[in-house]
Amino acid sequence: MEKNVGTGILRHCVRFKVTRPPMETITLPAVTRVAVCGGTHGNELTGVHLVRELQKKEAKEPRKGGVSVVTVLSNPRAVQQCRRYMDKDLNRCFTSALLSTPVVEDTPWEVARAQELNGLLGPKGSPSAMDLVCDLHNTTSNMGLCFISYSQCNWLSLHIFRHLQARAMSSIPMRYILLGVPPSEAYSLESVGKCGFTIEAGPQPQGVLRADIFNAVRDAVRHTLDWIRCFNAGAMFAGGEVEVYTMVKTLDFPRDPETHNITATIHPDLQDQDFCLLRPGDPLFLSLSGETQRYEGEEPMYPLFVNEAAYYEKGIALWLARCTKVAFPPVQVEAGAPGGPSDPEKDA
Repeated sequence: MEKNVGTGILRHCVRFKVTRPPMETITLPAVTRVAVCGGTHGNELTGVHLVRELQKKEAKEPRKGGVSVVTVLSNPRAVQQCRRYMDKDLNRCFTSALLSTPVVEDTPWEVARAQELNGLLGPKGSPSAMDLVCDLHNTTSNMGLCFISYSQCNWLSLHIFRHLQARAMSSIPMRYILLGVPPSEAYSLESVGKCGFTIEAGPQPQGVLRADIFNAVRDAVRHTLDWIRCFNAGAMFAGGEVEVYTMVKTLDFPRDPETHNITATIHPDLQDQDFCLLRPGDPLFLSLSGETQRYEGEEPMYPLFVNEAAYYEKGIALWLARCTKVAFPPVQVEAGAPGGPSDPEKDA
């Protein structure tokens, strides 16, 4: 019933309450090439429609503020049929192994498409990859607006998140989720870029577009691009810390051992309570015959993606995470970077 996330890196990440990197100012290259992707899952409509809207603006403002924004409809076949995917979940096709798999006649559509996207936005791990890839997703769970990243040292993502959370997006709950997977095993689209994150917003049913969720994601993308332009212009952003939810394990629904059909669903006390602490003994599942099954874990944890519709096929009822605080340093664009401040010694 439980599935542990099996990487040494993740175990190292979740062992400590607070992670404190060096706090001297970090200089980073300018972010001049940004990709905004939607429709990686064809029935998650916020990204689909936002990318289409951005494509209209892209024709009028191809390089506003020194930033080139590429918009991508990631899985057009699935979008056309309003399905999550055609043959295989595209957002699990960006591991190094799958990106290097030879494409033959019976290769799943999404594996071939992942390699096309890797050529367009990457190649993954190369100097020519996009500076930043932002992939837009929806969840049926009550998650608010989340940033999802693979590394706690993703300074740009942490700064952008803090900016949105503190100044620009106070009307919607925002959280930062850390997957803690090594680069070679990173499986989702944003991992193709030099830097990247997923924006996950909900609750929104599959195949439905909600105005409040669309507006929140649209504002998040707009404020992200505004932050990048300020960064490229030479602004220094102070360090700080944010709460980060680190994925630890998944729980499946109780199932019949012979038929594998589910025998219980999420308990009403837990439904829609994403990010609310789940303590040992709290109601977890309610059997189809009416009995309460309680959480038997050894420690309190935070439930995420509670009763997510897309995870039924994956055998996941919810994720469990630990909450930590991650500190991050001040950042500023490198002197002499395109769009950034000049180097005074070179100008002398």
